[in-house]
Amino acid sequence: MILEATSEEALTATELSEQCEIPMSTAYRKVEMLTEADLVEERVRINTSGKHATEYRKCFDDVVVSVGEGGEIEIEMTKPDTNDAATASYAAADD
Repeated sequence: MILEATSEEALTATELSEQCEIPMSTAYRKVEMLTEADLVEERVRINTSGKHATEYRKCFDDVVVSVGEGGEIEIEMTKPDTNDAATASYAAADD
């Protein structure tokens, strides 16, 4: 739910809680896990009143998980380029 909600626009934890119909504590716990996994990025939103709020946005295009012949798990993540002109592929392997 959170990845889908943050795919089009960045949302605060409060907005995620409301949109996904989950408790605030759950929203914070899930965005923390997604941020640590590099699936969601944190940004600071500055309101016209000068208040700051942390907002979250999905930061990948595709994730492919595969199991090799030796049982190793390979994860390939396609992320948008910082210039939005092209995409870069990141790979990680877990033995």
